[in-house]
Amino acid sequence: MSNERLTVAVLGPGGVGGLLAALLTRAGNRVICLAGERTAEALERDGIEVRSARFGDFTARVETATELREQVDAALITVKHTTLTASLDRLPPASLGPGTLVVPFLNGVEHPARLRAHYGDDVPLAPATIRVESTRVAPGVIEHGSPFAEVDLTGDRVPRERLNSLAGALEWAGVGTRVLPDETAVLWAKMSFLAPFALLTTRHGLPLGEIRTRHREELTALVEETAAVSTAAGAPVDPAETLRRYDAFPPATKSSMQRDAEAGRPLELDAIGGALLRTAERHGVRVPVATEVVAELRAAEGRRTAE
Repeated sequence: MSNERLTVAVLGPGGVGGLLAALLTRAGNRVICLAGERTAEALERDGIEVRSARFGDFTARVETATELREQVDAALITVKHTTLTASLDRLPPASLGPGTLVVPFLNGVEHPARLRAHYGDDVPLAPATIRVESTRVAPGVIEHGSPFAEVDLTGDRVPRERLNSLAGALEWAGVGTRVLPDETAVLWAKMSFLAPFALLTTRHGLPLGEIRTRHREELTALVEETAAVSTAAGAPVDPAETLRRYDAFPPATKSSMQRDAEAGRPLELDAIGGALLRTAERHGVRVPVATEVVAELRAAEGRRTAE
């Protein structure tokens, strides 16, 4: 893949967006970070500081704006579902067009339809998933904790050369990137791993190592239910392989949903658990464990919100 220099907007320079923005900038691309005034001012003043054993410690100077006002080659959406509606005001439809590839790095499986409805069919949409542990510890300060950062990029309606162009820029920046066919398969591959992990670590307030030992039966049942839903949706998944992947992770691993719960932040429960239940209902798949876990988490979040 070539190292074509691109102009990239990053909506939400947090753990994932901040890391990608810094790496792309360091590789010679022009990056515009879209954020609120306080964050934009911090990034404008201090840049993005990355602390990473994999990529080294460095500071990247980026451009900032509270709203995109020009055409760019790609617009990465790296906010959480809980802030998506408000954040899209920073990426208005008028600033986009056929020349801008919109790339959502969002959890769940329902957001492509929502974004296509918002931006229209003229704007090419390329959903992406990322495997990384990266946290914003302060505005413009990113701690990358995993020994990897890997992206799967797809887009059923996007010409392959457009996907390859962005993939090349990410690869040149140090992010392992695959261009894959079949949006459904790509999104459900992530969902099948993420949903049991996120839901159970959050339900029990325990890291993955304790979930896979103390709550093995529940984990196995939820993995099997999620795999059945994924298969019904057109993306067959092997539950045994999912369990093997969990067993290979460091025991102290926490999900981002669990970290949000610990910090008192809103949870991406509807985008993950809610989407799983809606898809199961649509395809007539019974998911009693998922139903119980999501109901308990919804009740807990409701109580916390009411306090």
